[in-house]
Amino acid sequence: MGRERCTVFPIGFAILGILFASWFAMGRETEDQLLQRTQGEQNPIKKARDEIKLGNLKLEQIQDAYSQGHTESGAKLLATLVEIMKTSWKLLHDAGGMASKQEQGLRELEISLREDVRVLQDLGRTVSYFDRAPMEKAAQDLEQIRSEVIHAQFPGRPPRTLKGSPPPQTTASPESPGEAR
Repeated sequence: MGRERCTVFPIGFAILGILFASWFAMGRETEDQLLQRTQGEQNPIKKARDEIKLGNLKLEQIQDAYSQGHTESGAKLLATLVEIMKTSWKLLHDAGGMASKQEQGLRELEISLREDVRVLQDLGRTVSYFDRAPMEKAAQDLEQIRSEVIHAQFPGRPPRTLKGSPPPQTTASPESPGEAR
């Protein structure tokens, strides 16, 4: 009786593992499914969310390409990622009339952009110095979009500056009272 129990448990765990893996895989959408849905979607907020999901898939493909040493295809995927996120931002920006849903979409986009930049920075530490330029450029572009998204969420605040960029210049009046004398 003790032996039977030992052989049943590993088989049960294997079946449970297969079921769990298939359940997890069913929840993930493929690139083709997302592309089809974005083309047919009329609601700009939903379309932007699908674009964000598509961007996440591209980021996984970028990680795979660089980890396998395919830097040229990784660089092309980086350009695609930036374009996808620009499209998502444009969709949300142009959907100004749907205030509460647009705010949620902006929040999701901002979070995704922040995470994408972090992943690209982490990935850049593992890639050869000579192969980092496209990754650094993409991270800069995504950070610029994120800055615009944050400014759209909080319009009364001055725009954020990126690290290493000069602060926004304020224009002084042509003659201040001290200079008039």
